[in-house]
Amino acid sequence: MYTMDAIDHLPPQRAAVLAFLQRELVAGRSPSLAEIALAFGFASRNAAQKHVQALVADGLLEQATGRSRGLRLPGGPADLLPLAVLGRVAAGQPLGADIGLDQQLWLDRRLFSPTPDYLLKVQGDSMIDDGILDGDLVGVQRSADARDGQTVIARIDGELTIKRLQRSARRLRLLPRNPAHAPIEIERGQDFAIEGVYCGLLRQG
Repeated sequence: MYTMDAIDHLPPQRAAVLAFLQRELVAGRSPSLAEIALAFGFASRNAAQKHVQALVADGLLEQATGRSRGLRLPGGPADLLPLAVLGRVAAGQPLGADIGLDQQLWLDRRLFSPTPDYLLKVQGDSMIDDGILDGDLVGVQRSADARDGQTVIARIDGELTIKRLQRSARRLRLLPRNPAHAPIEIERGQDFAIEGVYCGLLRQG
């Protein structure tokens, strides 16, 4: 299992080679060095080989010895899940959603339950007592509803926040998990929607 830190520190061209190989391998194709060189306009297979060797050394790829098409993803494609990082979510006061494809990661699906549809980057410290820290990537499964006590991603007046849902017959509240932050009371008629439920997290570094 590789980390976000390992990916973030790749040179841009090597990151592009990794993204290309991830797409091909998940689709069941293992490109040869010649095909990698052709895809990136390298003058020879040696340049492609250097990138592949560096990615293998970093633990981002695995390579079977003695095979021209022996590349595979760590853990095997069946264990990996492609997830887009779609901006940020506040763990504090709600913030404007920065929705748009920032990056896509291939992650071990066993990190999450249930299976998420996308990732959001946490900004703030209101959920620290639940182990959700500033800078974490949280998995989100799309859902317009949630049970009392579930941690949810909610949209309030067009802005996103992650909180624990408290639902009763009379009121709806979003509870922080840090005593330094106050609960958010949802007023009748307020622009409010549940965007999804929390599925787990990935911590960088």
